[in-house]
Amino acid sequence: MTDISAAPPFTPEAGHRLVADALTAADAAAHAAGCHVRPISALADLEAACRLFEGIWKPAGENALATTELLRAMDKAGSYVAAAFDGEAGDELVGACIGFFGPPPDGALHSHIAGVSARMRGRSVGFALKTHQRSWALQRGAAQVSWTFDPLIRRNAYFNIGKLAARPAQYLPNFYGRMHDAINGADDTDRLLVEWQLTGPEAAAACHGRHPATDAVAERAGGATAALGATDDGRPQAHPVRGPRTLVAVPQDIESLRHSDPRSAATWRSAVRDVLGGLLADRWQVTGFDRTGWYLLEDKDAQ
Repeated sequence: MTDISAAPPFTPEAGHRLVADALTAADAAAHAAGCHVRPISALADLEAACRLFEGIWKPAGENALATTELLRAMDKAGSYVAAAFDGEAGDELVGACIGFFGPPPDGALHSHIAGVSARMRGRSVGFALKTHQRSWALQRGAAQVSWTFDPLIRRNAYFNIGKLAARPAQYLPNFYGRMHDAINGADDTDRLLVEWQLTGPEAAAACHGRHPATDAVAERAGGATAALGATDDGRPQAHPVRGPRTLVAVPQDIESLRHSDPRSAATWRSAVRDVLGGLLADRWQVTGFDRTGWYLLEDKDAQ
């Protein structure tokens, strides 16, 4: 975890302005998505959040992602348990997000699960949830939120890195073990741990919808090489890393590939683990993601 104690302290006035700005951004994001986001504590809402998670991941057997009792306890303990409801005054729960705090010295929240109803896809409800989470955490003195995601899923990589300006800190091979649900199948659950610096200008700008785009074509024209690309038949192909900037490809639709060609999906998993995981473990930092399927990394020693 990043040592936030090294960051310069905020004056009370600056802190108030930061929280006020975060609340403004969260309200605007919810309005644009046509939803209302708020913490939940009523049993009916907690039960609805659990049903939403189950409907998205469809876990096998008795492997529940979350239970009403767990969410009830998390809320009572002061953790983040929030949901998005359709419409400004709607009562249909269409998205939910839960997170818990780390040890007190860290001043950080770990966001564990976030999901949005399939019928709400494309309305930026997930963005509204994350901007709400940022404002909620800032009001409680947290300066960082971390979470994990599957590095092979393009839309998640773009959302987390490109749209929210979170930055990968660690590659975690098979982090959860085999989950055997509708999304992960029998694949290894490799994850990228990202850290979102809530008080930084990048996060603030991102929550207002301002985020710089990563252009893999322009990067290659400027000299960046592909540490991992794809062959004409869609297989991963690694290359030597040259120069201070490099690109790492991910497949177009890993979720479909897991069902149609599990062997190819496993090959991509292994290749991204070796190349992206290896670069992050060395001296490289992910600085962007092109939504066409490329991570952009920079050599920290060359910055």
